[in-house]
Amino acid sequence: MGISLRKARTIIRKTLEKGREMELKPLSVVVLDAGGHVIAFEREDGAAPGRFAIAHGKAYGSVMLGMAGTAQMQRAEGQAYFMAAVNGVYGGQVVPVPGGVLLRDRKGAVIGAVGVTGDTSDNDAAAAMAGIEAAGLAGEI
Repeated sequence: MGISLRKARTIIRKTLEKGREMELKPLSVVVLDAGGHVIAFEREDGAAPGRFAIAHGKAYGSVMLGMAGTAQMQRAEGQAYFMAAVNGVYGGQVVPVPGGVLLRDRKGAVIGAVGVTGDTSDNDAAAAMAGIEAAGLAGEI
């Protein structure tokens, strides 16, 4: 099972709604499939134009490593050389912090990831989880 465009749009819409409800800074949200390809992206008015790369990097690291942003950050703190090497392998595209949320199916297989940026990493992750849950999916922060 993959992530449909309809589900990706729901994730984005509900993530942005949660961000406004939490009074967060303007967010940018990307949804990737299991191969790391963009399904959908939106950047709220007022968000910096470079936010796509950050949102993408959070989600891309999650899907490519099969490890959510929080786990990536812990790995980076404990084994900086490993994460630096991984980032080199992936052309500098990995942003190993919360806000990269891994999506798994019921059997535990990776089906994609969501990347959110704009506020603190923990707030980004909380908004992402609201969007993921609203779409009827399970996320791993």
